[in-house]
Amino acid sequence: MAISDISLDSETPFLEDAVEGVVDYRGVPAKRSRSGGWRSASFIIGVELAERIAYYGISFNLISYLTGPLGQSMAVAAQNVNTFSGAGCLLPLLGAFVADSFLGRYRTIVIASLLYILGLGLLTLSAMLPSLIPSFCQNIDNPPQFQVVLFFFSLYLVTIGQSGHKPCTQAFGADQFDGQHPEECKAKSSFFNWWYFALCSGISVAFLILSYIQENLNWVLGFGIPCIVMVAALLLFLLGTKTYRYSINTNEENPFVRIGKVFVEATRNWRTMPSLKTAEEVAGETLPHHGSHQFKFLSKALLTLDCSKEDGKACSFSDVEEAKAVLKLFPIWITSLVFGILPAQLSTFFTKQGITMDRSTGLGFDIPAASLQSLNTTTIVIFIPIYDRILVPIARHLTRKPSGLSMLQRIGTGMFLYIISMVIAALIEVKRLKKAEEHGLVDTPNVTIPMSVWWLVPQYVLSGVGDALAMVGFQEFFYDQAPNELRSVGIALNLSIFGLGSFLSSFLISATDKVTGGDGHDSWFNDNLNKAHLDYFYWLLVGLGLLGLAGYLYFAKSYIYNKRGIV
Repeated sequence: MAISDISLDSETPFLEDAVEGVVDYRGVPAKRSRSGGWRSASFIIGVELAERIAYYGISFNLISYLTGPLGQSMAVAAQNVNTFSGAGCLLPLLGAFVADSFLGRYRTIVIASLLYILGLGLLTLSAMLPSLIPSFCQNIDNPPQFQVVLFFFSLYLVTIGQSGHKPCTQAFGADQFDGQHPEECKAKSSFFNWWYFALCSGISVAFLILSYIQENLNWVLGFGIPCIVMVAALLLFLLGTKTYRYSINTNEENPFVRIGKVFVEATRNWRTMPSLKTAEEVAGETLPHHGSHQFKFLSKALLTLDCSKEDGKACSFSDVEEAKAVLKLFPIWITSLVFGILPAQLSTFFTKQGITMDRSTGLGFDIPAASLQSLNTTTIVIFIPIYDRILVPIARHLTRKPSGLSMLQRIGTGMFLYIISMVIAALIEVKRLKKAEEHGLVDTPNVTIPMSVWWLVPQYVLSGVGDALAMVGFQEFFYDQAPNELRSVGIALNLSIFGLGSFLSSFLISATDKVTGGDGHDSWFNDNLNKAHLDYFYWLLVGLGLLGLAGYLYFAKSYIYNKRGIV
């Protein structure tokens, strides 16, 4: 059975219904009517739904397990959670490299899924260990060292599995649509919407069901269910094998080597010019993309002093174009890092605000502050179908673009809405502090402030709409604009924005705490939230967000899309 990155004999007969650049599971040109499209993508979207249930089933409540059964302090547990989360967003760069350079996406997904399942199985075993050890041999204050070692080994085995699974499943799902076909081109844009819909649905299920099981039943079942779900995800993925389209590897040379060679040759030929034509003129006449006129210095990689090389060129035109496509992504990526800081506040300071407020429902129970995060994912789940089925057709009619808004317009709109949600959060915090002062509660942080927690709904809802626009836009942009053979890396670049954003958020909080907490002054992050100034920090984020947005808009305005599909 043929799988991803298959070399295809140039003598293969042309099929009228064949899709260019892909083959089916037998290694022959894939027929449009029998492969790919929504039938294949549905398997992969289902896999993403299950994988997110498994991942968030262990990560959502991780801090409770670390501070509970493992007996860690809050500070150590928080550090371990942040490290786990950051690694989960940055390691996909490594997984994508392996997929795009060696294994191909299909093989990487299968191998990563097996590692994922092994990690979850060992994690379940680590939770079972205390029940397997006689009670008289256990230390009440400290868990067995072997249990701690096995737990963290299992946890990071899950991270390694996710690093291959996460970037490749999304890229492989988008591969099922032909960007050159008018109808499939529209469907590909819609695919990213429904992908994110499944992602958020999986998160909601994990939050509502698995966190309850872990807190009210037991951790063995709480870790065991994600393992079973991940087994189901792998079986579902394999079930669709005969329907998938697999990318053809048309160039035997490693794509990273080819692109690296362009930069090396361009540097070597920095001062070299041919006698008849400049490299820019050669590129302009030969390359089909009008984006070829950007980063003209890379066109010097087309020159060589070694006359033995064919056509007198050190690198091919396609190699130079791929290098330019990669280089064009980085200004967008860098200016988006500031935006990556903003989502990190939902699970920290937004929740801390809610803890101090009136969370009664009138039905005899209080709303858990952490459950307010579900407002964000619920908003996304509601908004994406509305956007895909109502707003996109309207925007398509107005802009005459297949996707309605371009990818960069969608990202910019999401960024702006997220900044507005921070403005609202700052204003609500000012109101909360004023209420605390009016009722004499500044020095009594454990007393509930007479202000309904529903005041926080707008900031959660607006951040959810911003997520639905920006996050999906990022996914589509980095997939679509990356070179064909590096699309898994493109997806990983998108994930790294939020991994680095989490680390930048931690650094910003730490630095702000040191600066504002000196000379006997109350820190903006005082343990007594009624003496803290989260409003000042939110305004700082607004300012940084606007600066980041300005930089993003500057580069987005001059960005020239690769002509491969919709923009």
